[in-house]
Amino acid sequence: MNIYDISKQAGVSIATVSRVLNGSDKVSPSTREKVLQVIEQNSYTPNAFARSLGLNSMHTVGILCADSSDVYLASAIYYLERELRQNSYASMLCCTGYHLEEKKKYLQLLLSRNVDALFFAGSNFVEDTEKNNAYLFEAAGKVPVFILNGYLAGDRIYSVLCDDRLAVNEMTESLFRRGSHAPVYLYRSLSYSGRKKIAGFREACIKNGITDADKRIFASPASVHETAAFLDALEKEGLSFDACVTSDDELAVGAVKFALSHGRRIPDEFQVTGYNNSLISTCSTPEITTVDNRVEFMCTTAVSLLMQALDGKNIPARTVFSGDIIQRETTNVF
Repeated sequence: MNIYDISKQAGVSIATVSRVLNGSDKVSPSTREKVLQVIEQNSYTPNAFARSLGLNSMHTVGILCADSSDVYLASAIYYLERELRQNSYASMLCCTGYHLEEKKKYLQLLLSRNVDALFFAGSNFVEDTEKNNAYLFEAAGKVPVFILNGYLAGDRIYSVLCDDRLAVNEMTESLFRRGSHAPVYLYRSLSYSGRKKIAGFREACIKNGITDADKRIFASPASVHETAAFLDALEKEGLSFDACVTSDDELAVGAVKFALSHGRRIPDEFQVTGYNNSLISTCSTPEITTVDNRVEFMCTTAVSLLMQALDGKNIPARTVFSGDIIQRETTNVF
């Protein structure tokens, strides 16, 4: 028994059956009763695809992220799913990795499932060229597209993001005010967000008389111990630095390990800052000063905007909010 059989026995269209299943008020009481009687007589349980036919909606949203083991992305996924569930929407998650072809493949998979919208969690989905961003523009021609912590201008593409450039700029400025004179910056990715963070560090250094700012910006290995070893190698090469600004909390833990292994007192002789305000920042000893980029606020805002868009309301193409510096034990107190 399926929705087609129900419509045939009740003598109504498939769309009418779907409206009854979805509680639509665009069905007369007598027709509704007739359809419900056929459903009850056949002990029919509707599936999601059948229910979607009348309203042209699966009440499902696709979520794409590069790597769900990443602490920041895992938090974003949790908050997105929670907010969608509270709005009676289900979600489908695809972990794409970082290669463009894989992103395209999983995007097409979600579109084939008739999702109502798409969330791209993380700025790594925004590519460097318009040609490589074509897959996002094409998707937006079919469903609303939301990019979290990245920005791309286009019809039906909506960005919700923290001002990472400003946050890192303010964090670096605070280190100069707290006594540092020669910071270095460690990052993992040159994504949209990654480039903004680097720009914030560079601007603060130049403002404070650091003329070789670009020579103090480094791509770092991923693991905590490799990061500590990387800083050790920089020092042995003759680079002098008394603080380390990082693009995420895990890199900051590596910087803490470097300092402790060299007997540098934190924060008196060496200051460290992280980013994301993740659990890692409080598990470290000492606890790490970090930027709270307000991932929960970002996700709740994005879902709220989606619900408005699905209701036919106009919403802003870009929503930008500021991060908060969380003072802990790895930086000096004013």
